[in-house]
Amino acid sequence: MCCNLSRLSPCQHPCFSWSPCQHPFFSWSPCQHPFFSWSPCQHPFFSGPPASTLSSPCPPASTPSSPGCPASTPSSSGPPASTPSSLSPPACTPSSPGSSASTPSTPGPPASTPSTPGPPASMMAIPDPPCVVTSPDCPPANCPPLGLKSLRVDDSQFQASSYLRMGLGPHRARLNIQSGIEDGDMYDGAWCAKYEDQHQWLQVDALRPTLFTGVILQGRNSIWSWDWVETYKVQLSNDSETWKTCMNGTEEAVFVGSRNEPETPYLALFPQPAVARWIRINPLTWYWNGTICLRAEVLGCPLPDPDNVWQHFSEKLSGSKDNLDFRHHNYKEMRKLMKAVNEECPRITRIYTIGKSYTGLKLYVMEISDNPGKHELGEPEFRYVAGMHGNEVVGRELVLNLMQYICREFRRGNPRIVRLVTTTRIHLLPSMNPDGYETAFEKGSELAGWALGRYSYEWVDMNHNFPDLNNIMWDAKENDTDVVKTANHYIPIPEYYTKEDAFVTPETRAVISWMQDIPFVLSANLHGGELVVTYPFDCTRDWAPQENTPTADDSFFRWLATVYASTNLVMANPDRRICHSEDFQQHNNIINGGAWHTVPGSMNDFSYMHTNCFEVTVELSCDKFPHASELPTEWENNKESLLVYMEQVHRGIKGVVRDKMTKKGIADAIVKVEDLDHDIRSAADGDYWRLLNPGEYKVTVWAEGYFPSMRRCNVGTEARPTICDFILIKTPRQRMNEILAKGGKLPQDLQLKFSRYRIKMFFPSHFQLVSIVCCAE
Repeated sequence: MCCNLSRLSPCQHPCFSWSPCQHPFFSWSPCQHPFFSWSPCQHPFFSGPPASTLSSPCPPASTPSSPGCPASTPSSSGPPASTPSSLSPPACTPSSPGSSASTPSTPGPPASTPSTPGPPASMMAIPDPPCVVTSPDCPPANCPPLGLKSLRVDDSQFQASSYLRMGLGPHRARLNIQSGIEDGDMYDGAWCAKYEDQHQWLQVDALRPTLFTGVILQGRNSIWSWDWVETYKVQLSNDSETWKTCMNGTEEAVFVGSRNEPETPYLALFPQPAVARWIRINPLTWYWNGTICLRAEVLGCPLPDPDNVWQHFSEKLSGSKDNLDFRHHNYKEMRKLMKAVNEECPRITRIYTIGKSYTGLKLYVMEISDNPGKHELGEPEFRYVAGMHGNEVVGRELVLNLMQYICREFRRGNPRIVRLVTTTRIHLLPSMNPDGYETAFEKGSELAGWALGRYSYEWVDMNHNFPDLNNIMWDAKENDTDVVKTANHYIPIPEYYTKEDAFVTPETRAVISWMQDIPFVLSANLHGGELVVTYPFDCTRDWAPQENTPTADDSFFRWLATVYASTNLVMANPDRRICHSEDFQQHNNIINGGAWHTVPGSMNDFSYMHTNCFEVTVELSCDKFPHASELPTEWENNKESLLVYMEQVHRGIKGVVRDKMTKKGIADAIVKVEDLDHDIRSAADGDYWRLLNPGEYKVTVWAEGYFPSMRRCNVGTEARPTICDFILIKTPRQRMNEILAKGGKLPQDLQLKFSRYRIKMFFPSHFQLVSIVCCAE
């Protein structure tokens, strides 16, 4: 049953094991304290009228429930069966003396009655069961997760009756936590009890009075072991010494954990929400061929703590001061938000699509520029791509927040934003894999698991779906005796990849076409599940699983990665916890992609080798799909990083390559920097951008039919480009070919120049000698 908690004061709540107004440590009521601007009845997670409108704290338990609350099903064996659906309002009451639920256990030898295979004896029926509530506006699931998955709950808040080893300690009992490749290290994928008996428990300290409403359980993450808890009880305490078992009517409530495999999260909502500070999970049965191992999340609404009068002020300072739309947006809501931004800032925004997903969802892009819809000469093009993996949603929401923020700050006249918009053409793709996102969104932030929605509708990992140009280039260099002639940029897409029956997703094809149409200079691919910035190459040579594989621009890529990582509030925190099993802080939170793990066919490598665009991957958060309540904090953690990374598009050199006679820009002119074995090309209008670290560079530009031109360009430390324009002169052969193509007659001076050009080409040493003699005379 679920009482309408919004209508109850803490003094009236039936789930309180003690009244805060009567507790001997309280000398005042929390509702009367001057530091509290809201009572628990007005908490933002609660809805409904105040307590004064209700005469009885809990109406009769005869109202049917909406789906989601669990009810117990009777069983013929095992622990006491729960009562049928016609339940009286249950409450959390003390366990009988001597029961396993009432007294904390101490580690000891295994019990004589081990777990047996087969279905549990008594369990809560989770999917869409009946439940008793008093009002539809008080669903228990409104309470957010406590923060085990998101790391908001510190390691020190966990305790356990026992644990198998340190790598399987209670601090590893976090929903979706991932283990290392090898079992037995310090970073295994669950809490595992040392003993296999029903006296084992995992305990979490919420640090304050909390209205607990449910638990989500998973089994152990491991390549080598299968372990999970099948049924369990929940106990609550206000002092960590006296424990009370959650009841379902007159029986102790028994909840269902994992079923048949360890990765799917299972939600169990309590029959009666209860207020306490400590919560304990007590496993009853587990997989017959495994042991007691679990990962968990706890749902609960924090309540005012009378022992901490400064808590209210610290909560007001948390989150974000920016008034943005902090929530998860499905496809329809994303379209609405983008349309709203476009209507708010029509002068600097434009929405366009680059294609469709497999199911027909459009891939929307928001363009932000002072002249949207047009490439301006000399203005660099920048892009953020999010949602390549549909369940890694932080990037999607950050990109949506970013377009809102830029729009509003531009209207306010923020000089930094105005400068960024007027000097850069920005493209924001919030969802490259909308099909995968919708799959994950339907389950929700806590129940989507680690991988649901990651892949496309066709079950393809898009970050392995781009053409593998790395091995094409490496093979060409190994087989070509003249390495200078081997292409180091604009490597063409292999023919097999362009065929209609090639296993390429429509989303990947759309993004490739987008890359080819717009001369992007800089990009970032936003992912989730870790806290690190990776840079190319992602693919290793000779298929090594891990190997540092630098590009010719390794120093600049390291700069780009450092810019983002050093300004990210979480990555830059030296005291932060390791997400899963790898300590990237020893690398300053940046790493070469191949040194982490090889990724053939990545978008980063393709972007670098097929276009002019430099791209890194940003792993934004330990939690792939955080609860909506975490989104303001995620925005604050990444806001400065998102802005300062965009500003790096203005580093290095830029200019226009023009024809000396016509003054028109020359497209596809090759720009080569001495000692850097990676060239770039000019865009359709002749403008180019070459990202470089500070220093002096010898730059050579040439194009088909033109003599090459060389000049020295000096790059400063400021975040603004050095202008290096080039004027190219056509070769006599090119001029002759153009005149003849138009049916014209060759001028005599051009014929003479062409003759000299042929002598220079076929007898260069003789030509130089003649030139020296002529100059001496």
